[in-house]
Amino acid sequence: MWLISSESMKFSDIFAAGVLGLLVMSFGCDEAAASVHRITDYGAVSDTTQLSTEAVQRAIDACSAAGGGTVTVPSGSYKIGSIFLKSNVTLNLENGSTLYGSTDISDYTPVTTDYVSLRTHTPTIQLIYADKADNIAITGEGTIDGRGKAFPKLSWNDEGITRPHLLRFICCNGVKVSGVTLKNSGCWMQHYLACDKVRIDGITVINRNNYNNDALDLDGCHDVTVSNMIADSDDDAITLKSTSPRLCEDIVISNCVVSSHCNAIKLGTETNGGFRNIIIRGIAVKPSSDQSSQYFGYPGGIGHGAIVLEIVDGGVMSNIDIGDVTIRGTESPIFIRLADRARPYSPDVPVNGVGKMERICLHDIMIDEAGPTGSSITGLEGHPVCDVELRNIRIRHHGGQSVTPAPDDEKRAEYPESTMWGILPAKGFWLNHTRNITFDNVTVETIAPDERETYVATDSENLIIR
Repeated sequence: MWLISSESMKFSDIFAAGVLGLLVMSFGCDEAAASVHRITDYGAVSDTTQLSTEAVQRAIDACSAAGGGTVTVPSGSYKIGSIFLKSNVTLNLENGSTLYGSTDISDYTPVTTDYVSLRTHTPTIQLIYADKADNIAITGEGTIDGRGKAFPKLSWNDEGITRPHLLRFICCNGVKVSGVTLKNSGCWMQHYLACDKVRIDGITVINRNNYNNDALDLDGCHDVTVSNMIADSDDDAITLKSTSPRLCEDIVISNCVVSSHCNAIKLGTETNGGFRNIIIRGIAVKPSSDQSSQYFGYPGGIGHGAIVLEIVDGGVMSNIDIGDVTIRGTESPIFIRLADRARPYSPDVPVNGVGKMERICLHDIMIDEAGPTGSSITGLEGHPVCDVELRNIRIRHHGGQSVTPAPDDEKRAEYPESTMWGILPAKGFWLNHTRNITFDNVTVETIAPDERETYVATDSENLIIR
């Protein structure tokens, strides 16, 4: 049995040292060959009234045929539809350059992949795409602007179908995205599906112009580092998913500033495989400075949740370490949820029962100006959330609530959201169906007097509060 000990080295410290060492040793994509191809040499024009899709693609194809190298986007404004990256090609956007996505859906090429996941049942459209490519990169100081507001939401599940992704890479090995600014996708900004050796560094993401405007989606990826990202998204910001049996595994995310009207750091909602060996460090969560448009969340830019961990479609969550986080302005700061929505990744593949959540450590977290809802750790009867440590956490929220009864409906199969039960019975943490949960130096303060207890626990064994 795994046991958290405050007297010895924490599991989080041991785990972090191991995974950080693994990823540092493997950091970086292979350098491509030295050939350089300017898109203007292939007919691209700095004129947003003219399509340069074919010219940019010719430059990529020529670069690939030469054995790899760099396709350069010089200073200027270029309009494109779908383009396809190929192995050993770096797309470099020079300072002052912008690739604008076409606002005409007919300029996007629907593509299919043989990789089976919840998100690949139908052809999808995207501005920049790669499938089974090796050593690809998008670099530089320029901007890619999808102009995604031009694509209205037509149904509950039309992301990537009638509204294009900005970047979508599937089954790629060796992916680098650095320096660039990514803006205004039709739906998800970056979807990395079943990719290995992904390095994202120093990018700025602004995605607040449409529904489903996630900033970053890592989906069943292995060996990933994300660092120095600034993200301002209407929907989820740092998002890990598992829309196939492939786990998100061996991932380090560090030194990022994020704003979200929905969830700032989220492992879920899709969890068919799950999440293992995840380190998240040095994250600042704050309200967006731009409140001109809002599709989700609360007035004033407050999101639903700050740290959201979910297993609801089977799958496993294990060895999760999240620390050194500051959070300002969120409704429900911490939401840990094990449930049984049981959505399969393919119609002919059933979900194999309720999943598992264990070995989770949240530590050194400062939360201020939160809403009064409260935080929660909840499993199901016979399926508890196990082995969670919360250490050195300070929560300050609006308070002002009276005694509130515990919810009598587990909402076993509902979409998981931190606000799904409304105001919770505890001003700190409501626990239901848990085992081996430790609170070590956790404080909860309220701005207005609050009649609720700090902790309310039902069906919770071995609850330790220090």
